[in-house]
Amino acid sequence: MIPFDFDYYRPGRIQDAVRLFNQIDSAGKEPLYFGGGTEIITGARMGTIYTGAVIDLKDIPECQALDLSGNNLIIGACVSLTRITDGGLFPLLGKVCARVADHTAQGKITIGGNLCGKIIYHETLLPLLLADGSAVVAGEYGQRQVPISQVFDRKLQLNRGECIVQFIIDRSYLQLPHVHIKKTRNEKIDYPLVTLTSLRQEGQIRLALSGVCAFPFRSPQMEKRLNEAGRPYAYRVEKALAAIPAPVLNNVAGMPEYRRFVLSALLMKLLAAQDEVGNV
Repeated sequence: MIPFDFDYYRPGRIQDAVRLFNQIDSAGKEPLYFGGGTEIITGARMGTIYTGAVIDLKDIPECQALDLSGNNLIIGACVSLTRITDGGLFPLLGKVCARVADHTAQGKITIGGNLCGKIIYHETLLPLLLADGSAVVAGEYGQRQVPISQVFDRKLQLNRGECIVQFIIDRSYLQLPHVHIKKTRNEKIDYPLVTLTSLRQEGQIRLALSGVCAFPFRSPQMEKRLNEAGRPYAYRVEKALAAIPAPVLNNVAGMPEYRRFVLSALLMKLLAAQDEVGNV
């Protein structure tokens, strides 16, 4: 049970949602945008989230889009992880979605909620970074399309009152050879020690990681080291580990030394797979 009252709004147009947010915010009610709502509901019950109003975006058609349009895949921010997995349009993203939470929760968690929530792992961001995706962001002054690497750079980089409407991925990335490996401490369904995702484009490894630092990331410096053909695997992995962009995460799921050990083993496996079959 949520221990406080709040107003509930369910607009049908994105401009109405943004207008409502600004009006309610001006009244001091600390509104929140609402997609699947799993994190908001859980946080409200636990006392870690408070709001005087929620604005549900699920009735906005653009937020429910999941289709190919011209050269792009369009994914609405309110599309559930289950729909993405079952749709099969971006296999790497589907595999990531299938390992976030349990199967029941995947039907409620949205891709926008996973990226914009407070839980630090944001695993659905990884394939979007690898595919040079972008986001359509709505705010007081209309909509803008922004590279996903700018929307999330160590943390969510939205202005107050803005919300993500859609994600856009060039279809040339959708069927590239890929790898997804998620290692957890104990159970299959758990927060990651390391989630590794990779696309192979024109013989080069693209790499994005979650669970290694306090934020998900793609590191061109790590990619450069891993793609030094002719160097021994161990050398390439050592240099890639040295290029991790921030302190390695230390929490109850795993100590930094153990996370580095797990990541090292996964990177060795990634390199071996590429050289062995000429494909990742």
